[in-house]
Amino acid sequence: MRVLMFGWEFPPHIAGGLGTACYGMTRGLAHNGVEVIFVMPRAFGDEDQSFVRVVNASDVETQFSSSEVHDEEFWKKMSFIQIDSNMVPYVSPEEFETYREASMKCGHKSWRESDVWKERYTFSGKYGANLMEEVARYAMVAAQVARDLEGQFDVIHAHDWLTYFAGIAAKRISGKPLVVHMHATEFDRSGENINTQTYAIERAGMEAADRVIAVSNLTRNIIITRYGIPAEKVVTVHNAVRFAETESPMPERGVKDKIVTFLGRITYQKGPDYFVEAAAKVLKRVPNVRFVMAGSGDMMNHIIRRVARLGIADRFHFTGFLRGEDVHRMFQLSDVYVMPSVSEPFGISPLEAMRSNVPVIISKQSGVAEVLDYAIKVDYWDVDALSDAIYGLVTYPALSKMFAEKGLHEVTGLKWDNAAAKIRDIYQQVIDEAAARK
Repeated sequence: MRVLMFGWEFPPHIAGGLGTACYGMTRGLAHNGVEVIFVMPRAFGDEDQSFVRVVNASDVETQFSSSEVHDEEFWKKMSFIQIDSNMVPYVSPEEFETYREASMKCGHKSWRESDVWKERYTFSGKYGANLMEEVARYAMVAAQVARDLEGQFDVIHAHDWLTYFAGIAAKRISGKPLVVHMHATEFDRSGENINTQTYAIERAGMEAADRVIAVSNLTRNIIITRYGIPAEKVVTVHNAVRFAETESPMPERGVKDKIVTFLGRITYQKGPDYFVEAAAKVLKRVPNVRFVMAGSGDMMNHIIRRVARLGIADRFHFTGFLRGEDVHRMFQLSDVYVMPSVSEPFGISPLEAMRSNVPVIISKQSGVAEVLDYAIKVDYWDVDALSDAIYGLVTYPALSKMFAEKGLHEVTGLKWDNAAAKIRDIYQQVIDEAAARK
């Protein structure tokens, strides 16, 4: 079985959990006999390709012949969606639509069959101000990739809204079934104040897909109730965690104090303000604790000011964004890991902490809470319960040891190979359904 997969990031160049999930998933699929061609906006050349073939979209040259410019069937495939904005997939910033209209007016006499319009895009692969523009360009390149790789894949898999247009484009060009993966909905990221453009793309992607994979039952319910996607079309496959082949040595600790860690984007969704309020309460009861906030985000300045106002700046440390081995070292140095997310579709970081033998506290409003028994679960808004849980784990060694040992045993069973086996079965279902329709 061969899969054409569209992602936005891949280790070692990641901005969050999406890249980590794609890495573990593609490795697991390889172990399950599935060949993966992984397309990303910008590859750097140092990605691990021992189990996956990485295609750099920035290297792909899109080209259209004069016959295609005049082919209405081609344009029906290309012009498949328009949302309420000035962004239309397949209309590049170079005004391709204007170019096409002008060429149509010229008639066939001004064209030779050999005439070809070509364009190559250089993607940043980041999440900057021109993100919507890159999403549209990526879809254009995806159509070209699907044509170039004709006959080399059986199914298409697109991760999160950033790649949904790309997945739709590849499906329209190739006729192959499409699976979309929802790692986080716009409601998770923004609450009720959603970005309508992003919501429209998410909904269009899921409506066009043959199957939707949700990372938790929590996410599955949102997809069904808030996007109107039929329940029978949405399948839950929980994420997993990858264990390193060799255990790295324990880093040296420079302090004797207990260390409580928050690791993630410092943004509304992740609940960093609740972590700070709980920290202040803990420090009133026990002084020898340090709190680490590892990450970056739009709430950083707000959080720093709040820490200063609470008078706990000498007990608080901001590391900035961590990646790769630095993340693992941070977990090794931690005595407690806290994920107080307001809305977390899944949450891989608690699994990574438990893998490092660290007891964890997670919000009940997280998908990972569905698969963990040996994590302390609190409502994200209940600062008193959160502070009590932290206090208990840093004060009572037996309690901390029990959660660490039981948690490590529990997380050992959450392997990507198992999750990938379920995804492979979903691929087979949509392939069989597509064959039956022919």
